[in-house]
Amino acid sequence: MSGDPTRSAVSQLVVPVTEDDHRQGPDDAPVTLVEYGDYQCSYCGKAYPLIKDVQEQFGDDLRFVFRNFPLTSIHEYAQHAAEAAEAAGGQGEEEFWSMHDLLYENQDALDDESLITYAEQLGLDSERFRSDFASHAFEDRIHEQFVGGARSGVNGTPTFYINGERYDGSWSPSPLSTAIQRVLLSSR
Repeated sequence: MSGDPTRSAVSQLVVPVTEDDHRQGPDDAPVTLVEYGDYQCSYCGKAYPLIKDVQEQFGDDLRFVFRNFPLTSIHEYAQHAAEAAEAAGGQGEEEFWSMHDLLYENQDALDDESLITYAEQLGLDSERFRSDFASHAFEDRIHEQFVGGARSGVNGTPTFYINGERYDGSWSPSPLSTAIQRVLLSSR
């Protein structure tokens, strides 16, 4: 926590990144970008390719973390999409990211039948996926991420944190890259 008494506690990431998080990039990367996202959110869908660009731009200097923040009151399919991603993740980290990408690339088809089809397309253990999905095996994990986000001041998606500090600037490529670059330079 910053020593600045004028800084709001909700501008800080309350739940630190751990090995339980879905992450891409080296754990010792000097910059960690955390996104709280919703697979049905159109803004998250627009941010998705921008994050891919930022990951490519910064390479091993950036660790990207995704946490679920399904806005179920406005997005009918958000919770089940998050559960599908987590059920895929139950079969491996690579499987989580493959499902994550498919969900953002197919935001217009997030009904249960489509989610099961995506699992089959990815070659997941279909029986295990269906069982985990039907039993809501990852509902508690998603709820914990949502609560952690709310405690950190997340009230919409996407919400980003760079090295634990909430990023409230534009998430278009140039401003986000500039903010990451600034943090990267200050860490060296």
